[in-house]
Amino acid sequence: MNYGVVKKVLGSILIIESILMLPSLIMSLYYGENDTFGFSLTIILTLIVGFFLFMREFDNSKLGAKDGLIIVTFGWIVASIFGALPLYISSDISYIDALFETISGFTTTGASILSEVESLPKGILFWRSLTHWIGGMGILVFTVALLPVLGVGGFQIFKAESPGPVAGKIAPRIKDTAKILYITYFTITVLEVIMLKIGGMNLYDSFIHTFGTVGTGGFSNKNLSIGFYESTYIHIVIGVFMILSGVSFSLYYFIYKGKYSEFYKNEELRVYLGIIFFSVLAIGLNLYFTDYADTFTSFKDSFFQVSSLITTTGYSTADFDLWPEFSKGILVFLMLMGGSAGSTAGGIKVIRILVSIKLVKREIGKIFHPRAVLSIKSSNQIISDATINSITAFTALYFIIFIIGTLLVSLEGVSLISASTSVIATLSNIGPGLDFVGPTQNFGAYSDITKLLLSFFMLLGRLELFTIIALLAPKNWRIEI
Repeated sequence: MNYGVVKKVLGSILIIESILMLPSLIMSLYYGENDTFGFSLTIILTLIVGFFLFMREFDNSKLGAKDGLIIVTFGWIVASIFGALPLYISSDISYIDALFETISGFTTTGASILSEVESLPKGILFWRSLTHWIGGMGILVFTVALLPVLGVGGFQIFKAESPGPVAGKIAPRIKDTAKILYITYFTITVLEVIMLKIGGMNLYDSFIHTFGTVGTGGFSNKNLSIGFYESTYIHIVIGVFMILSGVSFSLYYFIYKGKYSEFYKNEELRVYLGIIFFSVLAIGLNLYFTDYADTFTSFKDSFFQVSSLITTTGYSTADFDLWPEFSKGILVFLMLMGGSAGSTAGGIKVIRILVSIKLVKREIGKIFHPRAVLSIKSSNQIISDATINSITAFTALYFIIFIIGTLLVSLEGVSLISASTSVIATLSNIGPGLDFVGPTQNFGAYSDITKLLLSFFMLLGRLELFTIIALLAPKNWRIEI
């Protein structure tokens, strides 16, 4: 393993993180609140450690698979450890709580231990939401764009960090791929800020909620989340941008290149949009005939919550924990599934669900035609057996972790619904669950051990399970991958 390269890249991550804290420091200075010292101390400390690691010498620039896994895993952990310091120093919460909140931010989960967010300094709230935006595309992908300057190839990092069953390059060079992804990311971010500002939201709040939307994280600076804004326009704008952020970012490249047919022919996109349409319709009708008095409000709230949970953003305009069981059942399914591969959303991903269904269909077909060679296709392309095996293994591992996690969290004495949705909310990087951790509740009442366990699940979900699991396997430390 190339320890020199690993240390150098981890150092660059910390240096970048310290630079990204500067806007929050400026915010705290501007508003004259008590978080200035916390940011100043953290930036200095992060820079010192970052430069110490960055200046380490290394013999060559070759990165192996193990190096990539270590950089990705420890990159997120180290960024979270230092990123939690401003919140810990500037508030009266414990470091475990601050770490939970920061990991939740970087992993774009949005699960919170805070019950009164509006009392926090504006600089802290800005940094808290900015971690969503950083984590959405991945601080590591940003770092990958700089690796050629260090003489380090970055595809092993990109492959380990990218959300989805297959990591592919949009451009021949990984630096150009990162550049294209970030241009798209910046464009969507700027557009939403402008749209929210037009809708009457102040500039500060527009940035806060754009970070949470584009990063599909869900942190808000309001206790009532998006429900604070009694504006249909704002609800619809955020709902639409959540859906856009749940689409694979590589598809936007086709639009940029004028290849519109490639965009519309993508099967995962069509299934993703179809599930949203039918979920909104089903929940809207269910709400209208049970709890809601008018059709418009039923479908408006249905549209927002479906958009929020399928993209694993976690924003809310209503307490969906009080909705009928049929509607909550659909929402739980959306939590498990998540958005598209290659998007900022979490969850199992639409493509994995789609391929799993096609795999079941193929096995049924083989019962009647045992000698037939039946291939599985997506968007008219044959999916390799290696990819199918990877998808099957991921799905199986997800539910194994879900079952074990639910049993462990249930030791807290909470209901099975609370325990199971706590695991789904963190493993799928959603944020809110049901019952004890519903949209009007938080994770603050859990013990420190359970908070650390759920933090681990957040990292597992954000890094697609196998990135961390592979490092935990003892045999992988005895042989070179």
